[in-house]
Amino acid sequence: MKIKKISFRRPPRTSKKRVRIIKVPIQVPIKREDVKRGIYILPSLFTCANMALGIFSVFSSIEGNFIQAAWFLVGALACDILDGRIARMTKTTSDFGMQLDSLSDLVSFGIAPAVMMYMMVLNTMGNTGVAIAVLFVLCSALRLARFNVLAQSGEVSRYFAGLPTPASAGVIISFVLSYQLLVPADNSANFKTIPQLMKFMPEFLQIMPIVIVALSFLMVSNVPYLSFKKLKLSKVRTIELLVLVIVLIILIVVYPQNIIFLIFSAYAASGLLLYVPRIILNNTKKKKHDFEPEEEEENDV
Repeated sequence: MKIKKISFRRPPRTSKKRVRIIKVPIQVPIKREDVKRGIYILPSLFTCANMALGIFSVFSSIEGNFIQAAWFLVGALACDILDGRIARMTKTTSDFGMQLDSLSDLVSFGIAPAVMMYMMVLNTMGNTGVAIAVLFVLCSALRLARFNVLAQSGEVSRYFAGLPTPASAGVIISFVLSYQLLVPADNSANFKTIPQLMKFMPEFLQIMPIVIVALSFLMVSNVPYLSFKKLKLSKVRTIELLVLVIVLIILIVVYPQNIIFLIFSAYAASGLLLYVPRIILNNTKKKKHDFEPEEEEENDV
């Protein structure tokens, strides 16, 4: 018998075209609350208010209304304190806020006090007065730029390097408020004053150009100044400190302009009072260290 070979043929392949599935991303609308680009509304509002008050102060100084110009800068100081405190309390610090704060400080505590002093004192000195006003603005800008560099590098210290710009402007602002109390009562508010301090005000006005130059150099110096940014009042403190704060608040309420002037002046001088003795001690230590080897060589001989 012959066995027939049965051939199994594979069915022909049906040519199936591969269909490419393109995944189209679904665009979901992004909520504004989810986008954090470093712009936080609440602290930025106080920072912008700081700059606006500085501009108002410049306008008032040009018009010759120095009391109003100084009070505008007092409001700017308050906004400058609040925006930093709010940003740290709400953890909304950002690079944008830091840059905006520096620009506001330059306007309110650099340009505005310089214009106020030029219109009040320096305009009688010709080009010298212009140079002093420009020096104050330039040193304020340099001080703020250095602060930003140190802040971005992450260097944390209990002390400021150089006199802070708001403190430097505070000396000028508080002096203007105190000095203007010497005018007749019809043109000024009825504030109580310290007679001994008010007697010194006319002499202080005469040396004001020197004071502005000194404040300018203190801002760009390496003189350390105590920082109060990390001061926490919630921690346990001594009863003596509580009494001191209460007495200080009472004095500010009774003699607002004079006490604020004394506080800013004492803070500006505190850096030098701490820095100069330290330099003297370091120099004496170096001289002793350099002199000791010579004595040893003489003894060996």
